[in-house]
Amino acid sequence: MIPYGRQSISHEDLAAVEAVLRSDWLTQGPAVPRFEAAVAGYVGAQHAVAVNSATSALHVACAALSVGPGSRVWTVPNTFVASANCARYCGADVGFVDIDRQSYCIDAHDLERRLRAARASSSLPDVLVSVDFAGQACDYEAIAKLKAEFGFRLIEDASHAIGATFRDQRIGALAVADITVFSFHPVKIVTSAEGGMLLTADSDLAESARRLRSHGIERDPQRLLQKDEGGWYYEQQALGWNYRITDLQAALGASQVARIDGFLERRRALARRYDEALSALPLQRPWQRPDALSAYHLYPVLLRDAAQRRLVYEHLRDAGIGVQVHYLPVHLQPYYRALGFAPGDFPVAEWYAERTLSLPLYADLTEAAQDRVLAALSEALK
Repeated sequence: MIPYGRQSISHEDLAAVEAVLRSDWLTQGPAVPRFEAAVAGYVGAQHAVAVNSATSALHVACAALSVGPGSRVWTVPNTFVASANCARYCGADVGFVDIDRQSYCIDAHDLERRLRAARASSSLPDVLVSVDFAGQACDYEAIAKLKAEFGFRLIEDASHAIGATFRDQRIGALAVADITVFSFHPVKIVTSAEGGMLLTADSDLAESARRLRSHGIERDPQRLLQKDEGGWYYEQQALGWNYRITDLQAALGASQVARIDGFLERRRALARRYDEALSALPLQRPWQRPDALSAYHLYPVLLRDAAQRRLVYEHLRDAGIGVQVHYLPVHLQPYYRALGFAPGDFPVAEWYAERTLSLPLYADLTEAAQDRVLAALSEALK
């Protein structure tokens, strides 16, 4: 089986993890700040806070931005459910914005229309969670203008997009984002097995995130609210969670960051090869923003006829090609339907979801394996 995505593990990665196993630290020790520094240094961010998953990072980001009951958080339907669930964990209301037909990211025109309607009804969102789908940056120039006018905070869900750029600046350091979130799941560009990270230029948000990832506990003598009783003393200053990442995971992640440019170069080369080979087939290939560079976490194609999708999917699966669908619209999941969302609410996201397939794309995918994918896809579309 050729999967749609998988990790690439080197001898250096194995050695990094073994070194931790032979050390005095297995849980959260010195490897964690090294991982944080490696990612922050790579993207140009001021602060980085590693946690045990991107889902946890999104939850912590919402909490750090004071999302709670009565808050409103908007995101897109074309994403994994965590981009919306993070707000629900905090007791907030969730709204959605439709996606753009070219990028499959948030449609800035639909966002503006909904913001103007929300202002008229005194129901503006407190936070927007943008999603850099498949490794492609959103239109952050347009989002920055709307943020300045309407006053929402921005969580950039860049789970797909480490190494991507917008206007020659790396994702993770864009001034428009209050907090950016990365994922290090095994199918992502860089892996720490499981893991996530928050990046921000705001030192107070970073400090809040560090506290929330570890039960809300503070140990820094300069930040204690009561008298320091001794070296053993700590305070729980907030209701946090055990979202800590281990040194084993952090060591793997830091080792992977050293290889990120090679991963990105290979993914982009494979994407170009797909672009060329698929040009004659009856499908729509991914669009690339002219002012940005995708990290190509995914290579989603759109079939012209939605009725074909299941037949093509099953043909490829039977041929040992692990294609996948990214994503089923979040607003049509039973949980969100119970909150009042319904088919037809976000027609572009629904149009996209009915005909998309993600083709295999990962750093260790060989050209021979990619040729197998192309041959099976061509046969399925005859």
